[in-house]
Amino acid sequence: GFAFNIWTLGEECLQRLGFKPEEYNAPNFNLLRKLGFTKGEIDAANDYVCGTMTVEGAPYLKDEHLPVFDCANKCGKKGERFIHAHGHIRMMAAAQPFLSGAISKTINLPNEATVEEIKSCYEMSWTLGLKANALYRDGCKLSQPLSNKSDVKDEEDVQEVVEHVLGNDAYKPVGELTADQVLEAAQAILNRSMDTEFKRKLARIVERKSLPSKRSGFIQKATVGGQTIFVHTGEYEDGTLGEIFIDLHKEGASFRSLMNCFAIAVSIGLQYGVPLEEFVEKFTFTRFEPSGMVQGHDNIKNSTSIVDYMFRLLGFEYLGRTDLVQVPPVENPMIKKQTEMAAKAQVASVKPQPVAQVTPAPLSNVEKTATASAQLDQTQEYMSSMQSDAPPCNVCGHITLRSGTCYKCLNCGNSMGCS
Repeated sequence: GFAFNIWTLGEECLQRLGFKPEEYNAPNFNLLRKLGFTKGEIDAANDYVCGTMTVEGAPYLKDEHLPVFDCANKCGKKGERFIHAHGHIRMMAAAQPFLSGAISKTINLPNEATVEEIKSCYEMSWTLGLKANALYRDGCKLSQPLSNKSDVKDEEDVQEVVEHVLGNDAYKPVGELTADQVLEAAQAILNRSMDTEFKRKLARIVERKSLPSKRSGFIQKATVGGQTIFVHTGEYEDGTLGEIFIDLHKEGASFRSLMNCFAIAVSIGLQYGVPLEEFVEKFTFTRFEPSGMVQGHDNIKNSTSIVDYMFRLLGFEYLGRTDLVQVPPVENPMIKKQTEMAAKAQVASVKPQPVAQVTPAPLSNVEKTATASAQLDQTQEYMSSMQSDAPPCNVCGHITLRSGTCYKCLNCGNSMGCS
């Protein structure tokens, strides 16, 4: 397609075709692509005019004649034949007895050569008595004297990917494409590309969604393995998580600063669109000290680390992941959160009403509440006594309960300490 340009056709021809000077003077201007020809049609025209750079498929040439024209590498884009590495080695072996020194000869191998094939080349060279063996696999260096691959292949691949995804819409102006089409094409190009620099530049397009100055959230105090921890959260207007902060009570300055930096990194990721689900899947069940019993949370009773506890908490509160807690709630936290947000919005929209006089609760209800609280304290005290000397499970690592002289795991059912 390079032959069709302003120098061969002239400006008058391009202007009659409807192109503007800023279009056909651009270095990457491709007339045939602008006219609607596909990559396959342009390649077919190039092969017809310029040839395929190989004799394979030529008329009046039989297959038994092709070995005479074989080269060290494949010829052109469509060539498949080449001299096998064993052919190079046998030719050198025929001349080696007449030379006192080694033969400086490159033994070419294709890019798809395997380790076993290279091993067989060395073995054959040793068997035939060669004094040197110089193997070179095609494409194993970033720069090589001979290459049969085009430098513009990557650009053509991008155009091919866009054509495959969008079809005929690939030739429309960007302004006429829908947002879904643009995102679909960008995702296809991103999946096809192996250039990490390109992916980093594409990631910069995503804008950071900052939190409002006055934000909602909660502060959860808990104790993990004897270490008091405060988890602060900040939310967007729709109730989704946007930032976290971690405060430790007794840990040294180094560990506390490390956890603060970790919380900042997670917060920036959330504000740039990283799903909370990804963080929860990656960081739950991480194991390091402090770990063990959790006190201060109604549903999470054990964790393998502070990070594990933190993302169990966030997954439970913001994703409704009841599978991450030891004591499932009666009501799903997501439904409860949505109800509270709807109630707040309704209260904000309704004008203040006169406050009615509050009638004290009956004495019987107070007594029932006190009795239930005492029973709960007794239950927690009994569970703590059963877990005070219980080791972690040797199968899954979760906490065990003492049952007589044995210890039973509540997670996998394994029994320990019984003969």
